[in-house]
Parts: sequence; C-alpha cells; structure tokens
Amino acid sequence: MEGVLWMVKVNISIKEQICPFLAPRIRAIIEKLSPELLNKTEEIRLRHSRPLIIGWAEGGESFLGERGPTLTAKGAYRVLSEDLEKTLELISNYSLYAFEEELKQGFLTLPGGHRVGLAGRAVLEKGRVKVLRDISSLNFRVARQIKGAGEKVLGFLFDRDNSRVYHTLIVSPPQAGKTTLLRDLARLISEGDGILGQAGKKVGIVDERSEIAGCFRGIPQLDIGTRTDVLDACPKAEGIMLMLRSLSPQVIVTDELGRVEDVQAIAEAVSAGISLITSAHGSTLEEILRRPVLGELLEKNIFERLIFLSSKRGPGTLEMIVEGEKGLPLYSARYGGGGQKDAP
Repeated sequence: MEGVLWMVKVNISIKEQICPFLAPRIRAIIEKLSPELLNKTEEIRLRHSRPLIIGWAEGGESFLGERGPTLTAKGAYRVLSEDLEKTLELISNYSLYAFEEELKQGFLTLPGGHRVGLAGRAVLEKGRVKVLRDISSLNFRVARQIKGAGEKVLGFLFDRDNSRVYHTLIVSPPQAGKTTLLRDLARLISEGDGILGQAGKKVGIVDERSEIAGCFRGIPQLDIGTRTDVLDACPKAEGIMLMLRSLSPQVIVTDELGRVEDVQAIAEAVSAGISLITSAHGSTLEEILRRPVLGELLEKNIFERLIFLSSKRGPGTLEMIVEGEKGLPLYSARYGGGGQKDAP
C-alpha cells in the first residue's frame, strides 16, 4: 500500500509467550482464538469486575467471551479478583516483592519482550511513587518485531558524503508505529543492511520504558542488531551520558523525548559527533513546536530529518519526511510521494 511502511502481518507466539502468564480461565479464552485473530492482537486488557477486552493492531477492540469476540459487554467474560491475583503470581513468579522496582515504573516485561502495564493504588514516598499495590488492571501489550519497517526511510537518513546518520526525530500519535520504526532503524544501522553499502555502526539504545529492545532481565528479546548495546529501564538523560562515557556509540536511539533534562544530554551527544534518532508524540510540526523542550531543539536546528507517521492507512503510515534546517519536504504522502527528492 502506497505510503505505508509495513503491513501488520507477523507471527506472534501469543500462545507460547503470553498465555502461560494468564490465569487459567482467561488463558482458555485466548487459546480458543483463531491464528488470524491472534495475529491481529495488540493488547489483552484485564480490569477487575469488568469485561475482558482485546485490542487489534489495526485499531479498534472487541469484548471477549468464552466463545470468542462478542459485540456487547453483556456477552463478555467478567474478570474476577482471583483472575488478577493468579495472573500477577504468574508474571512475578510468585514473588511480587522481587519486582517492586518494576512495579514502581508501572509495568513488567515478559520473555519475548511483551509488556504488562499495571494500574492500582500508588504508594507514595516523598511525593514520588514507591510501588503499586492493590492491582486492579493489567494490560498485556504484544511486542511486534517487524523487520524491514525502516527500509523505505533509511535512504533519507544517511549522509553518504560524511558516512553518518542524520539527527532524526520521528513524530507520531500514540500507537502509530514510531517505536516499531525506531527498533528497525537501530537494527538496520547496526547490521549495515540497506545503508548504501556502508559498514554497520555501533548503536546505543537508551530504552527507558523497555519497549524498543524489549529486554527481559537485561537481555534484549527483539532483534536490534549485532553492534547494538542497550541500557534498559534507564532515564534518557542519564542513559545518554552513560553511553557517551563508556560505550562509544556512533548512533544513539531513544524513545519519547520531552523532559527538560533531556536537552543538555542531547546537546552533549550532538557536540560529541554522535548521531541521534529519537521520537515524540505529535501529529504536525506546529504541534511539536509549541512544546517547550521540542520547540527549543527544533529552533536550534538540532534535527536534520523529521519523519511524520500516522495510522490513516494502518500503523506506520508515512505522511512526510522533512529536511530539518530548511523545512523542505523530501517526501509527502499528500502528493503520493511524487515531486519530492527521492531517497538516495
């Protein structure tokens, strides 16, 4: 499909990698789903005393009953307290205490890189969340490795004359594919695949929310390339500085820029000659310019390439690629990709 970076056709081992962590009643419901439905599954949501809901990768959701998807909440399975308790025991290996640090962040990571988001009662210490108790909601989010997602844009991001990657900001609304694109760009650049005959580069991923590499106990569960190092669950500003001091990356990849403390770390990386690929929530250039941190970075012309994604034709719809300093469109879906400078 024109303008779409990838089609959501990927085999996800939900039965092998997620179902073992679900309470028996819910596991039985999920295991009855057809391979076609499992392949489209993006989220499985468990909320205390409320209907079991499944979210689809192309958007939308369905209630789930014992016979499968149902149009109304009336026919859905109601999640019981024992379902939540058993599921928590399974994902924490019967020791929630051992996972208190992860609980403070609001999520746990499973083998395969899948994430479980949690909601409940926040216990505070000095005004900050110490841990979550009385868990009332769980969201199993399926990790999707879509190799080749970055191939169509990579040519726009590479400076052949200087053998370097341009500083790049990927902008998209939630669930429009920016993390998928970040992951595959890291893999491609690390391997050297598709970067115009150049050798692979050393890539450092600062994965604050454990989504890019999907680390489980520090080990990446997703393919992020042979020359890639990952700092998992590390704040971006600290992680960037740690990378600079000890891992000598040529490219740093991180997700969801937006805090004031990130600006100084980015300035340090750029002044050290490190290429930066990062992302931010948004839809238009005007929108991100209004945000204090991003606006400051854009006004300084830090980013040489801006990539705008949407979900108009499914996750990963490429709307525009803009040359940062001059603001010139290198690609625009509005014109079918035509009339702009082609990727080298």
